[in-house]
Amino acid sequence: MFGIGGGEFILIILVVLMLFGSDKIPEIARTLGKIFRQLKHATDDIKNEIQKSAEENGLDTNSLTGGISEEIQKVKQNFNDVVNPIAENETSSVIQEVEKTKEDIEQITGPIKRQF
Repeated sequence: MFGIGGGEFILIILVVLMLFGSDKIPEIARTLGKIFRQLKHATDDIKNEIQKSAEENGLDTNSLTGGISEEIQKVKQNFNDVVNPIAENETSSVIQEVEKTKEDIEQITGPIKRQF
């Protein structure tokens, strides 16, 4: 969390307790909660205003980003079409090499028997 370790976090909490006291901390937390709630409400209002003005001017945000999403899907599909056959060929060639090596070892040493 923000590059702060557990010990550092505990030290910060102790310093806050010493500075403000345990009776002031709930008030501070309440105040911070109100501030964050107001900030979130303000940003939501700004987003809604931007969307309303865009719609009033004839801009559709879905059509603006829709083309990009379709292009991304096409690129993903093309990538998968190229990569999957290569991966399948690579694994089959590796399996063939392993089988060939096993056969060579068995020809040299004979069948491998497990000893218990």
